[in-house]
Amino acid sequence: MGERMSKQILGDNPFEDDDEPAEEHAEDERAPTEDSAAARSEGAGTEARESEDAGREADETDGGKAHEAAAGGGAPEPEGSPDAAAETEPAERDAAADQAEASGAGERSARPNEADGTQGPGDHERPGQAPKDGSAQPNGQIRAPDAALPDSLPVDTPFAADDAHDVVLGGEASVPPGDYGPPIHSVLPNQSSITSEIRELERRVRARLTPAFPIEEPRRLPLEFIWKRYRRLAMRGRSDVVDDYGRDPIYTSRIEPVLDLLTRHYFRLETTGIEHVPETGRAILVANHAGPLPYDAAVLMHLIRQEHPAHRDLRPLVEDSAYHAPYLGKLLSRIGAVRACQQNAMRLLEDDELVAVFPEGNQGSGKLFKDRYRLQRFGRGGFIKLALRARAPVVPVAIVGAEETQPVLHRFKWLSATLGFPNIPVTPTFPWLGPLGLLPLPAKWRIRFGEPLDLAGEYDPEAAGDRLLVNKLADGVRSQIQGMLDASRSGGASGGKPATSG
Repeated sequence: MGERMSKQILGDNPFEDDDEPAEEHAEDERAPTEDSAAARSEGAGTEARESEDAGREADETDGGKAHEAAAGGGAPEPEGSPDAAAETEPAERDAAADQAEASGAGERSARPNEADGTQGPGDHERPGQAPKDGSAQPNGQIRAPDAALPDSLPVDTPFAADDAHDVVLGGEASVPPGDYGPPIHSVLPNQSSITSEIRELERRVRARLTPAFPIEEPRRLPLEFIWKRYRRLAMRGRSDVVDDYGRDPIYTSRIEPVLDLLTRHYFRLETTGIEHVPETGRAILVANHAGPLPYDAAVLMHLIRQEHPAHRDLRPLVEDSAYHAPYLGKLLSRIGAVRACQQNAMRLLEDDELVAVFPEGNQGSGKLFKDRYRLQRFGRGGFIKLALRARAPVVPVAIVGAEETQPVLHRFKWLSATLGFPNIPVTPTFPWLGPLGLLPLPAKWRIRFGEPLDLAGEYDPEAAGDRLLVNKLADGVRSQIQGMLDASRSGGASGGKPATSG
């Protein structure tokens, strides 16, 4: 490989004889012949003679200069002076360059890695073989390589400057800037870049959520005249606009006669202390709860709307089991009920609405008939926290009659747990009569309102975080309602005002 490259650099074609076998080329490359050794020795003698001639020429030049200086009346410059050294160095460099170019061109081409001090593949010396750098002496000693070797190819070589640098000096090809695109700068993200990325992500999500058929251009349904008639029939007696919680004023007005018949004639409702309910502003009504179906919430809501002097709208909070029940939940939301949670209750109170809560929850609805009118635990006092944070008064309410309307004789705990219902009760009519067994029995109702408790005037809003205080206040309200229930059952509420028709 080295001899081929040397031939290519010196202008010879290494592939002149294509018929020569590859083995001969390999043998010529591996074992140098005696002729090549003799040629190297002869080249070394020629270098020595040329060095002597160059020395004599330099001495003659120095003598001529000294003679000229003496003729001019000046002393010759000493040999070691800077001027003499400066004049001698160019001549020595030229002589050394000519000597290297004449004798060592072939040797340098055979050693492509000598310039950078490395040894290429196949350049390892074998025992009994002369070194490839031509430093073998007739007496068997190894001669040091020439110190002055050029770092570039001769000018008359067929290689270009860049190619010669890559081949001879062993340098790697450098990639011009811009060949692989613009440089990528690593920059830490800042607030503006993060904001722009989030906005772009939001835009892509919104684009995917866009319906296939735009709203302004709805898809035409087959038999459209039938769908129009069905929609008119389904929306008859309903409003196209409802409030934030689903209350439909038109549907509520339609159901009012049914609720009025139920309260006045079926339950023969009597009320006491309805004037304690504020006529304006926010307030929380806390009542006991009984029965698997929330008849007490519907009756209390209708009573405030019809019997209260200000005819206010009451928004009862119902449990998830009733709010998400088929048909029942939709009916309750249309007449004004709201799903029970802290967020909905706080929004209603901030709008100065009347809110009714039933702290017993599912424990009250699944209470057996033998435990009637014995209040269960009032949860964790969520209504007390609402009252303290919203600065709203608490009005205790005692409802008597709901326990007899839906008397629970037994509960199927294993069946309710399997089906995912909070309670599956057994009443005198359910499940024996099927869905008709859910209708209430005609029991007499009494509802008594207590005086409002102004907790906001005694405690700060930060007191809602005090668990002990919240439980203490919740137990106090529970004890007050329990006393009102006992008084109503013993006849203390006799002389109550019966509900009248609106």
